[in-house]
Amino acid sequence: MSRYFGTDGVRGRAGEGKLSDERLAELGAALAKFVGAGGSVAIGRDTRLSGPNIFGILADQLQRGGVDVHDLGVLPTPGTALLTSKLGAQLGAMITASHNPWHDNGVKLFGPDGRKLPDAAQDRIESLIGQVTEAADTPGTRHTVNDAASTYADHVVAAVGEGALSGLTVVADAANGAARIVLPEVLERLGATVPAIGTGDDGRHINDGVGSNNPETLAKLVVEIGAEVGVAVDGDADRIVLVDRQGVIADGDQIMARLATQMQSQDMLKGGAVVATVMSNLGLERHVEALGLSFERTKVGDRHVAKRMAELGANLGGEASGHIMLTDHATTGDGTLSAALILAGMKASGHNSVDYLRAFVPVPQMLVNVRYAGTSPLENADVTDAIAAEQAALKGQGRILVRASGTEPLIRIMVEGDDAELVSDVADKLKAAVSAAAEAG
Repeated sequence: MSRYFGTDGVRGRAGEGKLSDERLAELGAALAKFVGAGGSVAIGRDTRLSGPNIFGILADQLQRGGVDVHDLGVLPTPGTALLTSKLGAQLGAMITASHNPWHDNGVKLFGPDGRKLPDAAQDRIESLIGQVTEAADTPGTRHTVNDAASTYADHVVAAVGEGALSGLTVVADAANGAARIVLPEVLERLGATVPAIGTGDDGRHINDGVGSNNPETLAKLVVEIGAEVGVAVDGDADRIVLVDRQGVIADGDQIMARLATQMQSQDMLKGGAVVATVMSNLGLERHVEALGLSFERTKVGDRHVAKRMAELGANLGGEASGHIMLTDHATTGDGTLSAALILAGMKASGHNSVDYLRAFVPVPQMLVNVRYAGTSPLENADVTDAIAAEQAALKGQGRILVRASGTEPLIRIMVEGDDAELVSDVADKLKAAVSAAAEAG
């Protein structure tokens, strides 16, 4: 297991472990060595209380190593990726813990093209951590990029077109996070009327009862005020879920299904494929294949999706959790862009949100998390035996996926199949087996 990097950069409790001041300083020094004196790094962050401190530590070490720092301020992750490329920086860093609670934080890294760093680059950075470093002869400078948010907003609006959402009432939920200003602004510039929630910035309420992981408040409000649709992003705004006018939630799978249909009808889909992960619903796979397209699955993590998309020349992919990759317009998952494009398609089609956002009937699926301390329960033989037994019980009519989270001490269990009762029974048995192993240590 990597000392620092998980499935999406560094993540943990702010001030502790990998995110203690000492270890962040080591990471900052390693990044300075990786970039080299005379280079530059663009750094954005979400609204977490710990963000400014982490920024300060990383920036100090980078400058000490002769690296210039572009301070992007509070900005969505896709905005940081975009500005990294536009500013000609050798590296981009986003200080965020995405959908995690406020007390967590982390660092996501991007290359000069705005794409997530490949494994080889992360390995190189890790090899530099802890090495003795000396200050550069000429320290790097620090520059505040005052127009970072407006540059990102302009990019999204240009990709969709002014007035594309004219006449729609869209409730925006910015998760009290990085898109607290830019998400409502973009939707309004596109012509929508935008009641907004989740626009706080006190640093302690990011993702707290709001955002894409907690869309119930949004769903209730959409129905109460008679809005056509609701949009919720997560803390760093690289994920999205939508809510139709009846309060029904459309996850990343439904969004990908509709975008696949929409883009294919406009002859805009490339690569003959849609790329998703092992977590995506079997119903999405069937929908995509019914369109005459190939359905490709990868390991969990949008960086794996992006890599496979590049190999296939595909321009649509994502995760059920709401990371949507639209590589004609963005180098990473982009909640604001995804919302704008799919709502523009809905508006142009003349359909209401209920008809448009329910693109396929999901196969019954259960997701269960089991928290553990110490040794991973997946190393327990009883768990391995239980997985094999329950897969046999599905008789080829479903899927089981049991994996460790890359960002938290959780075992994630997914079971799906056409028989809802059987799916529930299998999930319960696997949860019991994993929980017993976790308690045993």
